[in-house]
Amino acid sequence: KWPGMVVINGSQVHWTKETETAMLENGNKGVRDYYDQCVSQLNDMVFLIRGEMTKLARMSVGALAVVDVHARDVMLAMADAGVSAPTDFDWISQMRYYWKPTDPETGELSDAGDLKVVMVSSEQNYGYEYLGNSMRLVITPLTDKCYLTIMGALQMILGGAPAGPAG
Repeated sequence: KWPGMVVINGSQVHWTKETETAMLENGNKGVRDYYDQCVSQLNDMVFLIRGEMTKLARMSVGALAVVDVHARDVMLAMADAGVSAPTDFDWISQMRYYWKPTDPETGELSDAGDLKVVMVSSEQNYGYEYLGNSMRLVITPLTDKCYLTIMGALQMILGGAPAGPAG
């Protein structure tokens, strides 16, 4: 009844687009400004979570908050590192989500498109594996390194098998 996976994926696509737009329009200042916007949105989310919600909705918003806290932390790190363009390594090494059209000739977004996950030079189709509406573990710098390693391995058709509580 609550599309947690869709909410998180939509949020990630939005974050990717907003971040790149901020960089293109205002360089590093845009990154810093978008960080401020992420902080404001998280404050609004905290207010929402503290209000009355169904248990299922609270779980979905809580999972979204974990992803958004990571996005906020990434924005601050990029602002402090002087990232100013979508081609900077500190940005391309982040897991980014894009809705891509199925027709590369038109370049227009389409309902028939597909969700792509991109990190450095690795581009993978989103797998649409339903994980249920569950809480997310925090995303740490080590988690980011694991994602980067696995995305590289998948690009080289090697695969990966993370193990442990996070994998």
